[in-house]
Amino acid sequence: MNRPQPDSAGTVAAYPRRTGASEHEIASQEALALRIAALLGRRFVPDFRPTRNRGEPPPYYVPDRSITSLARANKLGIKRAADLFGGVTPHAFVATKSITHGVVDAQAKSPQGWVRPLAGELDEVVLRGYTAFTLDDAQRAGERLLQAGALRLKPADANAGRGQVVVRNAQELRAALNGQDAATMRRLGLVLEEDLAQIATYSVGWIRVGKLEASYVGTQSLTRDNNGEPVYGGSALTFARGGFDELRALNLSDEERQAVDLSCRYDTAVSTAYPDFFASRRNYDVAIGQNARGEPRAGVLEQSWRAGGASIAELSALQAFMLSPSLKSVSAFTRERYGADEPAPTSEQYVYRGEDSAVGMITKSGGILEDDNGRL
Repeated sequence: MNRPQPDSAGTVAAYPRRTGASEHEIASQEALALRIAALLGRRFVPDFRPTRNRGEPPPYYVPDRSITSLARANKLGIKRAADLFGGVTPHAFVATKSITHGVVDAQAKSPQGWVRPLAGELDEVVLRGYTAFTLDDAQRAGERLLQAGALRLKPADANAGRGQVVVRNAQELRAALNGQDAATMRRLGLVLEEDLAQIATYSVGWIRVGKLEASYVGTQSLTRDNNGEPVYGGSALTFARGGFDELRALNLSDEERQAVDLSCRYDTAVSTAYPDFFASRRNYDVAIGQNARGEPRAGVLEQSWRAGGASIAELSALQAFMLSPSLKSVSAFTRERYGADEPAPTSEQYVYRGEDSAVGMITKSGGILEDDNGRL
């Protein structure tokens, strides 16, 4: 068994963390940090705060969000992708789904730092849609999209599918926009995107922790939360040791290959548009389905450059590669379920189970996919 060698810096911290993070979010972040500490041969430091650790070498950071300021990253001692599990962006909106689409026209508002030519580079790898930073721009964008069918309105910084609204006509558009916060729109944007039918959602990603590198593709599933709303329920992923060339060498389906290709093109375009961005964890959600006319459509929905729903699976795969140097591929899963009827996961797959103050009773698990373990 190959064991990790101790790192000179020595520590891993579940930090930064947003104010008001709920119990399951804190538990997930700390579970990831503990696994990363084991991979790196470092020591996990609970309740880390920079003010308590002045004069010490910076830890390896496991933040719960992308770090959206180069100045803040530098202050924390984060100068490269190897310093954290996640990413650093030069502006807050770059870390959201806003950058997936351009603004509706030349008169539309956009924040400082917005790279307008990026929309043209992404045109062939995303669905039809727009990002709006004002209610007036969102109204114009929505009216244009409705000419071809229903659209999906998506808050830029929401996750797990929460907050999304399907709009079918002008009346529903006005009602949906009336529910948006104008200040948040000005800062982060609002996405309006064609709504697909018979949709399959793929996850494509790449991660690197220390010297361990893996890439993956797989599918997501939905589940019902405690309010009966459809939300993210988990992922089943196929991992390759190494980068996307090694992933493409596996026996993938045509749709999986399409999802990988679209994600790589998206990643290249964004990295070129925002060269100050860097990340050790890059994840892309890709939709493949049909539009309102029954035509096949496929495109990247959004990116994630932070610890996410698939990260327990990602770290489980890296651990498998570390323990078995000859292993070239492995399957892993994550699972999220709501309510008290969900059985408790095994200790090896346990992430969190309890009454969460934000979402109610939730059970989270993940690990290597063997036989029927981790079925979504």
